[in-house]
Amino acid sequence: MKKYVCKLCGWVYDPALGDPDNNVPAGTPFEKIPDDWVCPVCGAEKEEFEAEN
Repeated sequence: MKKYVCKLCGWVYDPALGDPDNNVPAGTPFEKIPDDWVCPVCGAEKEEFEAEN
C-alpha cells in the first residue's frame, strides 16, 4: 500500500500504521479513509495529499 504525504505540512499517512487517534485503523488504504478525514497535524483535507514516489 502506498504512503501519502500532506502537501501543506509534510505529514505522511502510512497505511501500515493508520491514524488510530482519528479512528482509522492500521491496514487502512488511503483510498478507504472517509472523505471527511483531515490531516491530524494541520487539518488539511484529504484532497491535499499526494502519493509518495
